[in-house]
Order: sequence, then structure tokens, then C-alpha cells
Amino acid sequence: MRAFVVTGPGRAEVRHVEPPRAAPGQVVVDVERAGICGTDAEFYSGEMAYLHQGHAAYPLRLGHEWCGAVGAVGEGVDPGWIGRRVTGDTMLGCGRCRRCLAALHHVCEERFEVGIRGGWPGALAEQLAVPARSLHALPDAVDAVAGALVEPGGNALRAVRAAALEAGDRVLILGPGTIGLLAARFALARKAEVHVLGLSEASLQFAHTLGVHGAWSAERLPDLPFDAVIDASNAPALPALALELVEPGKRVVYIGLSGTPSTLDTRALVLKDVTAVGILSGSLGLAGAIEHYASGAVDPRPLVAATVGLEELADVLAGARPAAAGPGPKIHVDPRG
Repeated sequence: MRAFVVTGPGRAEVRHVEPPRAAPGQVVVDVERAGICGTDAEFYSGEMAYLHQGHAAYPLRLGHEWCGAVGAVGEGVDPGWIGRRVTGDTMLGCGRCRRCLAALHHVCEERFEVGIRGGWPGALAEQLAVPARSLHALPDAVDAVAGALVEPGGNALRAVRAAALEAGDRVLILGPGTIGLLAARFALARKAEVHVLGLSEASLQFAHTLGVHGAWSAERLPDLPFDAVIDASNAPALPALALELVEPGKRVVYIGLSGTPSTLDTRALVLKDVTAVGILSGSLGLAGAIEHYASGAVDPRPLVAATVGLEELADVLAGARPAAAGPGPKIHVDPRG
């Protein structure tokens, strides 16, 4: 089969590799659509922290946002999975440790992360092998575009849940990227008043088309009381800004990661009596994201700007914008194309 392989910083190629086989407890998925995100770009550039911490090494097979149909099952797996449309959890815990047994497999010390950590091959390929226990079935109402947005949707939904928003609450989201804009859509579904802070006028204009109540640059941000602030950016200065802008007694949620450490004055956290929550992975939000998509409460598909083939992927990871791309932040890959 064909697979996209990153061989070193700034180097990648489409290779013909042995197709996966379903080991006991596993399935093989025929990948229909996969998404790429900032993590993939950091692996391509060589900046991703896992490369320097020993959790990942070249050559790499990327791709952790995906959907497809089960083509084969291994020993011990219900054959009823064959032919079903699915997506899956990126985080594959050991299943034995204290964290896994407490449904915290996404922070298992021994976890694999599909296409990211521990050498588990990712979904930027024609086929993907994953444990059957990681699967989530997709209803007919969730098409391929939405199906490949379940993983980032799970992240965004967890961030909105952590913000503890109620109808009428005002939330500010820092960063109009995929996670930030999905969080905006989930917050709107909760009937919150949603504001977005961003850099480029184009991204702010696009946020307006998604129904947010305000999309602002830092210079134009109005002096409003925010019941929650969600930092979905990669800017090292914004975690402190989130704490500055949130109302006392309310919540800040950190889901974005910067390439360098951020500083936060815990005196402000204490004196404002603010609750701060960190979010890693969409694992505990995948089922909820699927439900929101299937019901029509949240439509993630406008965020996809273009769909490319494997051969075009290296240019996209290097920062090129596909020809005729729309205004959204997300690029999808059809590995069959």
C-alpha cells in the first residue's frame, strides 16, 4: 500500500510499504479521510518535543485524525465490525495500569499515540491497524469530512466542558485555529456568547461566518467580563493573558501548546480564585463529538479548506496553501487519491 513517510526534518516521501495485518484484538481500517494538524507539521519540521524526549523517531508514519471502514479483523474481534464506518482514539493505553483502569488511558505512561508516539503507524496511508477497543462507530449522518474531524472535535468538546459554560455565559477563545473554532461551535451549541481573539483579519472574518458573537484582534478586544477563557493558541504569552482576562471565580482552560515554556503568575490565579484546567487529547470527548455531529448541533465541515492526496502533503506540511483552498484552517487528505 502507499503511505506517507517522514524520513527527517523537512524530508518526506510516499512509499510503497507492506500493508498492515490485524493482530489479535486489532482491526485493519481502509482509510477514507485523514486530517493534518500542527503536531504533524512540527514532526515534519523537527520541532516536535517527542522527537527530543525519546517518544518518537524518524522514519515516521503520521496521521491521528481519521475515518474509514473496517476491512479485516484479528483473532478475538467481533466480525460484525467488518464493513462498518469508524474512527478511533489516538491514545492507546496499556490497559493494565492504575490510570488505564480509571479511564485515564490518555495519560498512561506506556501509551502509544497513533501516528505520534511509540512508533505506531498513522493514518496518512491507505490502511491503518488499530485495537478494536479504540474504535468508535460512525452513524450515516456523519460523513467522511466530519468523521475525520471527530478527534479534534473531541479535544474541543472537552475544553468547552472544562469551561463549565451555561446558557448566556460569555466565553473568549484565544486562537481561531481548528481547535479554537470547533470549541466556538460547541460553545454556541450550549447557547453561550462566544468571542474569538486572533491575529489575521482573514481568520477573524471566517470566525464571524461560523456565528460567533465577536471576533477581535488584541487591539480591538472590548472590555467585557468573560466567564471563561479557553487558550487554544500556540503563543507563549497567551496563557497569562487568559488569566488576566477571565472574571474572578471563573475558569481558564489550556488546550494549546507553545513551542517554548509559558509563564503564569500563580499569585494572580490564587487572588482571583480562578480554576485552571489543562486538556490533553480528545479521548474522553470522542463519543460526544460524534453525537453533536450526528444530531446537527455542530457542523464541523466548513473548517475544511481543501482535500489533497498523499503526494501533495509534504508541501502542505511545509506551509504551502493548496490551490483553490477555502478560508478554513483544516486540510484533509484522501490517501486513495
